[in-house]
Amino acid sequence: MLGAVLLAAAASVFTVPDLWFGLDRWSPFTQIVAFRAILLVVVAVVALALALVTLGMRRAWPFPLAMLVVVALTASTMVPRLFADPVPTGGTPVKVLSFNVYTGDADVHALADVIHRERPDLVALPEAGERYRQKLAPLIEDLGYRTEASVDRRSQDVNGVTAAVSPRFGDVTFDIGKITPDSPFPYVQVSGGGMGDLTFVAFHSVAPTAGAVAQWRQDLAGVSRWCTAASPAIVAGDFNATLDHSVLRAATADCGDAAAQRGTALTATWPAMLPRWLGAEIDHVFANHGATSESFQVLDLPGSDHRAILTTLRLPA
Repeated sequence: MLGAVLLAAAASVFTVPDLWFGLDRWSPFTQIVAFRAILLVVVAVVALALALVTLGMRRAWPFPLAMLVVVALTASTMVPRLFADPVPTGGTPVKVLSFNVYTGDADVHALADVIHRERPDLVALPEAGERYRQKLAPLIEDLGYRTEASVDRRSQDVNGVTAAVSPRFGDVTFDIGKITPDSPFPYVQVSGGGMGDLTFVAFHSVAPTAGAVAQWRQDLAGVSRWCTAASPAIVAGDFNATLDHSVLRAATADCGDAAAQRGTALTATWPAMLPRWLGAEIDHVFANHGATSESFQVLDLPGSDHRAILTTLRLPA
């Protein structure tokens, strides 16, 4: 029995490290927990294999039972994201598009086609600096979009974030900032004009690679400044974290996640080469003050290792 308990404990440390005193805040659990869906499948297969073993060794029954407990515990953290909130009625609709353009290599014409077709009000493009912005801007100029990049042409696209705003909001103001002085990716904050008291942020967190996990935690923690703001805010982009990361959940506790509100928060946005059920959902649109998503789509666009996300939010009057 003790062996079964120890096995279950060891397995749960990897599948739900966020429930083990926030172990997901440190490597290697930070990276592992992003693929909780895969871990759930692995643990379920192990449980099944152990169950087959008990057919010949009945005394081994505590082991598959212990693994089934881990399966249930892991699944319980994910299943709620499959259920949508009630579709909002009333309020002001705002359509938001976010797409990591992968070091500026994503097909700019395909992206422009999506913007022409969907007419998003606000667009966040991580890994798009001034170089990519100059490619995109002429393609959507006829629609009246205003664009701004967080880095100039002297910097590679991977270091930048670009925001695009539809003419609906008029003469907005773009501000470039960093979460911390060491944050490698400046964000673009949009306000003013016809946006009223609404703020939009095109955001990109550093990836939690070896040596960068501490900065990743700081980048994500900084998102709370917009979620807890007294005025409405929308933050969109590549957060390099899923809702299984306790750091992201804490930072966005006062925001709603558009995908979770529509019951699609288990649809992977990265890497695009893997099936949608197998990867990690690290691209998000967060909004505070009761803003609720009425629709959410994940789009495959050529040239990027990310999928794009498109949502229509309803902002309370």
